[in-house]
Amino acid sequence: MNVRRLIPTAALAGSLTLGLVALSACSPSDAADDAGGGAGKSGGKLAVVASFYPMQYLAEEIGGSHVDVSTLTKPGVEPHDLELGTRQAAQLGEADYILYLKGIQPAVDEAITAAGVPSTVDAASLTTLEKHGAEVGHDHGDEHADEHAGEEHAEEDHAHEGEAGTDPHIWLDPVKYAEVAKGVGASLEKADPDNAAAYRKNTTTVVERLTALDSAFEQGLADTSTKTFITTHSAFGYLAERYGLTQESIAGISPESEPSPARIKELRTIAAKDKVGTVFFETLVSDRTAKTVAADSGLKTDVLDPIEGITDKSKGADYVEVMESNLAALEKALGAK
Repeated sequence: MNVRRLIPTAALAGSLTLGLVALSACSPSDAADDAGGGAGKSGGKLAVVASFYPMQYLAEEIGGSHVDVSTLTKPGVEPHDLELGTRQAAQLGEADYILYLKGIQPAVDEAITAAGVPSTVDAASLTTLEKHGAEVGHDHGDEHADEHAGEEHAEEDHAHEGEAGTDPHIWLDPVKYAEVAKGVGASLEKADPDNAAAYRKNTTTVVERLTALDSAFEQGLADTSTKTFITTHSAFGYLAERYGLTQESIAGISPESEPSPARIKELRTIAAKDKVGTVFFETLVSDRTAKTVAADSGLKTDVLDPIEGITDKSKGADYVEVMESNLAALEKALGAK
C-alpha cells in the first residue's frame, strides 16, 4: 500500500507552529523515528502513524502483520509536552492512516490538521468523553468553594486537555478502550479493505482481552476497605467511575498543574476521613509532589501508571500487563478483601 502523501516544503513550513522546530542530527525526533520505525518502511503494508502509546497499542494489535506502525512520542517522553519537529510532521504527511486522541497533545492536533491525511481517526470520537477532575463530581461542602475556585482556574489554564474541559484519558477504562478498539478496527477495514477479515479478527481478540481485564477490575475492587485513592493528577476518572471508586488528585487533569496549599490541606482531611493509606505517583512525571503530600500526611507511596508510554520503569511490557499491575496496586492500597 504506502501511497505517499508528501506535504510541499513551503506549505509545511507555513502550517507549523513555533513548537515545530528544526531538528539536528541527534534531535529527539530522530530518536522517535528510530524507536517507531518510521512510516512506510515495510513495502506493501499500511503506513500507520500513532500519536502516543495507547494509540500505538491498538494500531499494532489490530493491524497485526498488515500495518507498519510508527509513533510520534518516543518511550519516556511525557506525551502532553510533546513538540514535533519537521521530520515528524513530514512523517504524518506520508502516512496512509493516522490514529490520535484529540486533546492530549496540542502540537500533534495542529500538525495532523496540517497533514490532511484522509484516513485520520480521532479516538475521542469513538466513545463518549466526560468531565473529571479534583473539582468535578465530589461534594466537599461549601466551605471548600474558595479552595476549588483556584483549582478551576488552573483547569482553565489547561483548557487544551480535551474539548470544553473534558477528560481525554479514556484508555484507562477497559470498557471505553474496547469501544475505541472497535472503532479503530472498523476504520482500518475501510482504509485497507483487502485485509478487512484480519482486522476484524484481531479486533475481536483485543476486545475479548479488554473485557477480561474489565472483569478482573470489577471483581478485584468489589469489596475494599476504602473506595478513595489519591493520585498525582486526574488521569483515572474513568477508571474510578467504572469501578465505584473516588479519585482525589493532587493536581488537575494536566500532570503539570501545581496544587494550591488549600488543596494539600483538603487532601490531608480526606485521607484521614476515608482511611486512605497510599498516595499514587506515575512513571513519566516527577514524584516530588506526591511524596511531599504523603510525608505530610504520614502515608505510603506507590505507582499507579496512566500508561502514556512504556519504559523500563513500567511494571509490564504492554497495556494489559501494566493495567494488571495497576489493579494489584489498587487492591493493596484500598484493602481489597
